[in-house]
Amino acid sequence: MFMNAKPRRLVQFVATGAILLAGMFAPLPQAPARAATEPVRILAFGDSLTAGYGLPQEDGFVPQLQQALDKMGREAVVINGGVSGDTTAGGVARLDWMLADAPDIVILELGANDALRGLDPAEARRNLETIIMRIKETGAEILLTGMLAPRNMGEEYARAFDAMYPDLAATHDIALYPFFLEGVATRPELNQADGLHPTREGVATIVAGILPHVTELLDSQP
Repeated sequence: MFMNAKPRRLVQFVATGAILLAGMFAPLPQAPARAATEPVRILAFGDSLTAGYGLPQEDGFVPQLQQALDKMGREAVVINGGVSGDTTAGGVARLDWMLADAPDIVILELGANDALRGLDPAEARRNLETIIMRIKETGAEILLTGMLAPRNMGEEYARAFDAMYPDLAATHDIALYPFFLEGVATRPELNQADGLHPTREGVATIVAGILPHVTELLDSQP
């Protein structure tokens, strides 16, 4: 005996409705989370102090920071985004290219060359602010490293330049390491012959000082 056409259509309608309702209440697909074993990407974005000017490759800031993190057992990869001679304006120009590496944390070390060239601190501040805002748009955490102007630039210049780092950190609620060359500046035994760039031992001092700030940001990563 054949089923009547109307009951058959009713069964099909009810079944179709059940499928649609199940689809409506099914959980939405989520963006893939970082795998537990995937290392955090740290971009060291700066000038010759980051690039390791005048040193063998393995003695620069990035390799020494990587070694320190490895010894601690931290799952992180440090990317060298340092360019010798770079200014804050140069940083703005090449930032998007560096952010293509999708860093989770950015150590921002720029401004020393602006001060050495006597560039306007207000312009340097605008450039740093542009960099900070672009990085924050990606969701990456920022560790801003401060710099001090040469005292021969005059008191007014030094005051304006030195203040921009803590001001930017407070304004944008980002971490601050007050002085990148802390413990190294003005110490001849920790600097190369030019008196500006640290030796291997000088870099080790920098890494030891900044490491707790880096690990604090690592601990905040999901």
